[in-house]
Amino acid sequence: METQNLSGLKRKDFQAVIQGKETDLYTLTNAHGMQVDITNYGGALVSIMVPDRNGNYANVVQGHDTVQGVVDSPEPFLSTLIGRYGNRICKGKFTMNGKEYSLAINNGPNALHGGPTGYHARVWDAEQINGQELVLRYVSAYYEEGFPGELQMTVKYSLTDDNELVIDYRGTTNKKTIVNMTHHGFFSLSGIANPTPEATNVMLEINADFYIPIDETSIPTGEILKVEGTPFDFRTPHAVGERIDADDQQIKNGAGYDHCFVLNKKEPSELSLAARMTEPVTGRTMEVYTTEPGVQFYSDNWATGYPGQCGATFPRRSGLCFEAQHFPDSPNRPYFPSVILKPGEVYTQKTIYKFGVDQ
Repeated sequence: METQNLSGLKRKDFQAVIQGKETDLYTLTNAHGMQVDITNYGGALVSIMVPDRNGNYANVVQGHDTVQGVVDSPEPFLSTLIGRYGNRICKGKFTMNGKEYSLAINNGPNALHGGPTGYHARVWDAEQINGQELVLRYVSAYYEEGFPGELQMTVKYSLTDDNELVIDYRGTTNKKTIVNMTHHGFFSLSGIANPTPEATNVMLEINADFYIPIDETSIPTGEILKVEGTPFDFRTPHAVGERIDADDQQIKNGAGYDHCFVLNKKEPSELSLAARMTEPVTGRTMEVYTTEPGVQFYSDNWATGYPGQCGATFPRRSGLCFEAQHFPDSPNRPYFPSVILKPGEVYTQKTIYKFGVDQ
């Protein structure tokens, strides 16, 4: 039966057999009428329907309106789950217990987001618990994409009556491995459209005194620098576009913002505010809370205006990404927080995207 869907997406357009598994569309609805659509192909968010200050609902996440669209997307990580390792690993190599591991190279000379057939390109087993909770499970085989250990990952999406989309991760391994899960939502608080407006007028705060500079291939230099006096200082609200093309080597290296911010934490793994943004025209707001030490802020610097769901198109800088995570290239930086998971340990991560309106 076709359920009424605010976004205009049709469940049948997400029902297919891929990798020998069935794909589908799952809808979460809260007491206020906010609605989230998720497909179990890559755990992709394909709609988040939230009201503006006048009560008008729009979809604020970029995606596609068929499962084949998700599979064939010009942006393979468009609003999907990312694993085993979010962000980049230098030259796709790391050493653990004296043994060197080699991963697929899919971003210049480096490995990015778990490789070309990472978690974003896998069909997850799905169980809708109720109208507000969806659980996805995936078992990543030993040496899948070059990673050691069989990793069992569970991701739960919950839509609360506080207009929070909560993403809970839980993972276990049978051999020592590395894990750095994240979600790569491309958020357009103005609402997706043809074309989706640039997000450069969004007012942004990031709760970080430090950030991680990168080289010209987007690998951390190894330094951790103060944001003070740089285009990366979002400790007070600034428009995203205010300094996005600044004459600054780090901005040039990222073609805009594509950097990991070191979040201010009172203690490791505490659930705390990472970022807050406000779209001034619609009044829509989004807050990001996470247990992770970092958040990668990416200003969608490479989009080409490709088509998305329901006739929308996605030009350059029309989406903003806040990927809560451990730091890039951590396996090669022993002084960064560890990403190693051992047998008997449990990997956990929680990130919350909370939506509201600024009157």
